[in-house]
Amino acid sequence: MKLFVQIPCLNEEQTLGTVLKTIPKKIKGIDSIDILIIDDGSTDDTIKIAKQHGVTHFVKHRRNMGLARSFHDGIDYALSHGADIVVNTDGDNQYPQAMIGELVQPILSGEAEIVIGDRQTQTVAHFSPFKKFMQRFGSWVVNKAAGTDLPDAASGFRAYSRESLYRLNIVTQFSYCMETIIQAGNKRLAITSIPITTNAKTRESRLFKNIWQHMLKSGQAIMRSYIMFKPHIIFATLGVILLAFAIIPFIRFIYLWSLGESEGHIQSLVFGSTMFTGAVFSFALLVIADLQKTNRILLEDQIERTKKLQYRK
Repeated sequence: MKLFVQIPCLNEEQTLGTVLKTIPKKIKGIDSIDILIIDDGSTDDTIKIAKQHGVTHFVKHRRNMGLARSFHDGIDYALSHGADIVVNTDGDNQYPQAMIGELVQPILSGEAEIVIGDRQTQTVAHFSPFKKFMQRFGSWVVNKAAGTDLPDAASGFRAYSRESLYRLNIVTQFSYCMETIIQAGNKRLAITSIPITTNAKTRESRLFKNIWQHMLKSGQAIMRSYIMFKPHIIFATLGVILLAFAIIPFIRFIYLWSLGESEGHIQSLVFGSTMFTGAVFSFALLVIADLQKTNRILLEDQIERTKKLQYRK
């Protein structure tokens, strides 16, 4: 059983050494542990520090490509080098690397295919009350979209089985965290979490400039993923609402017309017609989205088969 610990890095020379020192050298049930550095356009001595600590596996981006692309390229490298389990952690020493052994246990025991470290955000001292609230709310939204029950959907401290990585496909350019949960939940992959503690904060996040940008981009990623898997809920709900707004003014106009008072109320027909047109478009989009969902399922089935051939051990 081969484990790859992948670490996306962007100028992490100050903390990477500590991260590498605390990664376990042996884990029960694991035959070998390899460390992979994904250098996402670093301009400091990140690579030099990694080599000084004996790292031999690298993926290098000439310029910053973002967290989602780094995750994608790291997974591709790990699978092509025979990884059975891939653990993703961060180079800023946020996560407790000593708990990697506990993180992979549910996969080794066959209980889960994906394991997420629950940071217990309500206990994190440097999180503001607003950030704690948004973490809870964001996790609730993701769980609703995925049909899961995970307390910390934004945590990047995760373990993936080889089989789960065959079935996951990253399409977002922001962060893979939300998208992979929604995909895993809708593809019925066994996913669980374990409680972890976090280390002291070493720097501000480089993934976003402020929490509002993070909320906006996370919301976009969640909505895109949700529409991919459940377009009928979005467009059917929108269509029914617009249809209701169309029927009400139509009924009002007919009622006034029956009383001989329809003159001067043509605006009801105009508004109702506009809403009815919107409802028709929503139902048309529902049909198109459902057909695209069917095509996507067939395409992903082919991609999964291709991955199994490409990464055959």
